[in-house]
Amino acid sequence: MNDNTLYTSTDGIIHNPDSCEPLEQAWLNNEIELQALKRGTYAGYPLNDNDLTSIKNIGYWNASKKQIWGLDWHRNEGIEICFLETGSLEFELNQHIHHLSPNTLTITRPWIPHRLGNPNIDSSKLHWFIIDVEVRQPHQEWIWPDWIILNKENLNTLTNILRRNEQPVWKVGPEIKKCFVQIGHHIKENKKAFLDSKIKILINEILILLLELFTQEKPLLNDSLIKSQRSVAIFLKDLDSMLTEPWSLKKMAEYCGLGSTQFSKYCHEITNSTPMNYLTQLRIKKARDLIIQHTNKSITEIAFDCGFSSNQYFTQVFKKHYKIAPMEYRISKLGTEK
Repeated sequence: MNDNTLYTSTDGIIHNPDSCEPLEQAWLNNEIELQALKRGTYAGYPLNDNDLTSIKNIGYWNASKKQIWGLDWHRNEGIEICFLETGSLEFELNQHIHHLSPNTLTITRPWIPHRLGNPNIDSSKLHWFIIDVEVRQPHQEWIWPDWIILNKENLNTLTNILRRNEQPVWKVGPEIKKCFVQIGHHIKENKKAFLDSKIKILINEILILLLELFTQEKPLLNDSLIKSQRSVAIFLKDLDSMLTEPWSLKKMAEYCGLGSTQFSKYCHEITNSTPMNYLTQLRIKKARDLIIQHTNKSITEIAFDCGFSSNQYFTQVFKKHYKIAPMEYRISKLGTEK
């Protein structure tokens, strides 16, 4: 599994997989009801190792009033399916805000940054589960846990639609609502002897109902959504917010789940540049902007902030690009040394 831990959003900030810290804090402060099971840094009660394997987080929150927090830009470690039972909620991804209403379901793939609340959570009851299908990039093959019992043909059809169509919001019927409500009831009731089996059955039922919905709706499928080139394009778009990472060609290729040669080929097709040259261009451009925007920072600080290993190397690269030293550039733009 290609388990990337750095996730970035359109606001230019690096995020780890969602920690749900604001949600957990609201729960601890008794501001909301939270009934959830989790692995890792998500919110809820820890799952046993052998229970609900591949589930990262499952449960619901019930916020009886508008909150003072929201879940900012993040990505998850699996495919996330959410269902809004009551209330309203703003859900944003791909620079588009969706105003969710009751009986609305959202589907979010692992590589898609998204957030909930604008900026705060409205009064709402939201159910969700996150299944790790062992992918972090669009081109990788999905591996479902062995307790998903759809037959091979149905599971392949469902996976094919989920991979080749990224419609994020769907209106669903009472059958899916019933499944989510029952999952929440079982988690709250917490009868451990039966909890694992009951929740697995209900998740399978939800997936079957989703397949039926997709079969009826016939969403358009786009093969370009699962190509290796798209994984590289997403990475390059995010790279500007990961400049401090000690990137090498090998590390960039591994991040995308590709070999160095294939990664370099797609990078050149997209940017007309080699990966390392493109990285340097991003770093030097950001440094140039920071030199003017942050006059309280030294040139050395800015160099490190942009991922350069030393001030000497940064000055060398800067002079090569702009025919002037970084401090001279600052003076020429501001009229006086800061």
